[in-house]
Amino acid sequence: MNMQQIMKQAQKMQEQLQKQMETTVIEAGAGGGMITVKMNGNKQLLSIQIDQEVFASGDKEMLQDLIVAAVNEGIRKVDEAMSGQLGNLTSGMKIPGLF
Repeated sequence: MNMQQIMKQAQKMQEQLQKQMETTVIEAGAGGGMITVKMNGNKQLLSIQIDQEVFASGDKEMLQDLIVAAVNEGIRKVDEAMSGQLGNLTSGMKIPGLF
């Protein structure tokens, strides 16, 4: 396999991963589901759902902490999903000396 073929294959893989990142939607939560967020593969926050119970306590700091925890969990799940998808894409790629 020559270098030009390797570069074309790498570019194709990058394009596939980019498409997957755009279409992947991850859901994550915190506080036993009191806060739920949806993020795409680019780690952009798409939506946030807050259970009415959170407001009943009137605890602003708790709400803030739950939002931070849910977003961080979403980021972790996106990283995990993208890592798995990257592994799937590169599993068939054979570059001597690299993989």
